[in-house]
Amino acid sequence: MDWDSFFAVHSDLPREGPGEAEDVAWALALAGLPEGAAICDAGAGAGGDVAALLAVPGARVMAIDTHPGFVAQMRARFAGEGRVRVEAVDMATLAEHPEAPFDMIWCAGALYFLGLEEGLARMAAALKPGGVLAFSEPSFLTDAPSDDAWAFWEGYPVRDAAGIASAVAAAGYESLGTRVLGDAAWEAYYAPMEARIAALRGGADAALAAMLDLCAGEAAQWRRVKRETGYLLTVARWQG
Repeated sequence: MDWDSFFAVHSDLPREGPGEAEDVAWALALAGLPEGAAICDAGAGAGGDVAALLAVPGARVMAIDTHPGFVAQMRARFAGEGRVRVEAVDMATLAEHPEAPFDMIWCAGALYFLGLEEGLARMAAALKPGGVLAFSEPSFLTDAPSDDAWAFWEGYPVRDAAGIASAVAAAGYESLGTRVLGDAAWEAYYAPMEARIAALRGGADAALAAMLDLCAGEAAQWRRVKRETGYLLTVARWQG
């Protein structure tokens, strides 16, 4: 990965993955968190969901990511918000952090970096008993996904809703609800990125031009397969 070119495209985008405030509000309604809840946004990227998580009265949000550019961007973005703490933390070690355990972990499109089973286990270790994990996971929306739909996830072992539910239950969680992220959630990610791509095209060197093509191709590929695959948002309570 050419990280300089990657961050040239992604720097200062409003979010680093599909989602919208309505998805967060839906998850929070199911979670029923207490006032002053301790929430972790795991794999927060640019912090696109942090403001929506603050809708919980008195909530304290720790937003974590491992990319220094995203950590710096979030620190600047929430510098005046005393209820937000931004840290460079790997999700795999979240349970070891002094702020753990949490009332809720929000993980939008990032759990798959650990793999579903490992991700569910590691998040459980960082939750209070009865705490809630809300995560979006690649899923097929049809019984017969095309080769293009498989290719979109670049070899990740994508499951359907039943397969995700089975893994959630086996990991010791009670599912509180699921929903498929809508087109608006994906466009909230891709539309600003495509505007950045267009702005950078004129002066791009070879490395940046290759990254622009890669990112533009991803957006175009999603539009071809969006009726076959997407993200399933699951809200689940840890029973440990």
